[in-house]
Amino acid sequence: MTELLLLNSESATNRLVLLHGWGADASDLLPFGKLLTERLKERFEIVSFSAPQTHPSGHGRQWYPLYPHEWEQVPKAVLDLERRLNNLSFEQIPLKKTLLLGFSQGGAMALELAKRKKFEGVFALSSYPHPGWESLTDNISPIFLCHGKFDEVVPKEASQKSFDILSKNGNKSDLYFFEGGHEINSDLISHLREIIKQNFID
Repeated sequence: MTELLLLNSESATNRLVLLHGWGADASDLLPFGKLLTERLKERFEIVSFSAPQTHPSGHGRQWYPLYPHEWEQVPKAVLDLERRLNNLSFEQIPLKKTLLLGFSQGGAMALELAKRKKFEGVFALSSYPHPGWESLTDNISPIFLCHGKFDEVVPKEASQKSFDILSKNGNKSDLYFFEGGHEINSDLISHLREIIKQNFID
């Protein structure tokens, strides 16, 4: 299994870490990552992690089993991902210049990592909070939640729940509903590029 895929590592000053959804793999979000970061005045290294478990279909990967949900596996999955993240070199590109982005199940994992590491920003797309998830720290990364209005895989109410938890605890967060389903479309890409340019490019 390819643990991670890496693009543009030479001379990069910023980093984008990608966490794919259930049944995808490390290559799934790379084209999207390139679209998000191309033609920005700061150069981004793109790191895409592959989930450790084989999807039950035999194709793609999963961070932990879904259908049925095995929530008891989440803590171990989060610790394993954090360990793999720690193996990246942060001397040239520190966490404060690192954006984390996850889609669907990867977005749920991103919400977990946001509690444990202080990233420059975290994007959770079409995601959901794990049972018992709370933003327990005052120093949590700024979180940008995005969800398709017509998502039939993960209902948009899941991102609303994450936003409500973050807002209740006074954490910096933003919730954006776009015209679409369980997908990454041109509307969402344009929205995310604007967030990156306005908030994370000097």
